[in-house]
Amino acid sequence: MIPTAFDYHAPTSIDEALRLLAEGGDDAKLLAGGQSLLPVLRLRLAAPEVIVDLGKIDELRGVRDDGDAIVIGAMTPHHEVVESELVQQHALVLAAATDELRMANPFSAVPTAYRVRAAARWWYANCAWDAFGICAALHTDGRIETSCPDCGEPLALEVRGGRPDEESLLFHCLVPAVQWWDDIGFT
Repeated sequence: MIPTAFDYHAPTSIDEALRLLAEGGDDAKLLAGGQSLLPVLRLRLAAPEVIVDLGKIDELRGVRDDGDAIVIGAMTPHHEVVESELVQQHALVLAAATDELRMANPFSAVPTAYRVRAAARWWYANCAWDAFGICAALHTDGRIETSCPDCGEPLALEVRGGRPDEESLLFHCLVPAVQWWDDIGFT
C-alpha cells in the first residue's frame, strides 16, 4: 500500500528539526531510521501531515568524549558504536559473539559473583572494585555480597558515605592498574 501524502523535511540542525516539529504540531512525526514508522505509514495506520527526517543532522551522529561522559549520538549506527575506540576503551564491553551488552562499568549486564544492594534493588558488579563503583555511581549507600574465591565463605560489606564499614580491608588486583583497559573483560 502507498502512504498518504505528507510534507517531508530533512533538516541539517537540531534547531531546525525542533522548529519543524513545533510548526507541525501533533501532525508531525520524526523519522529516525524508519524501522517502525515506514511500515505503519504503508499500512495507513498513521497519516502524519509532516515527517521530519533526522538522518542529515550531524550533531546527532558519532561517539565523543565530553569530559564527564562518553556521548553516543541518537542517530549513530550500531556498528559505529561497536567499533568506536572510546566505547571499546571506556564505556561498554560487548559480548564478542553477539555484540550484546556485557557490561557498562561498573555495572554488569550478566550475573557475577559480586552483588550489590543499592537504591532499593540488586545490581551485579564486574568485580569487587566495581561493586564500590556502583554505590558511587548511584550516590547511595549499599551492601556488597560475594564469597571468598579460595574457600567459598560468604562475604558481606556495608558501604556508608562512600566508604566501606570495615577499615582493615585490603584490595589486591592481579592485573596492574595501568593494564586494566587492555582487556577489561578479563580484568
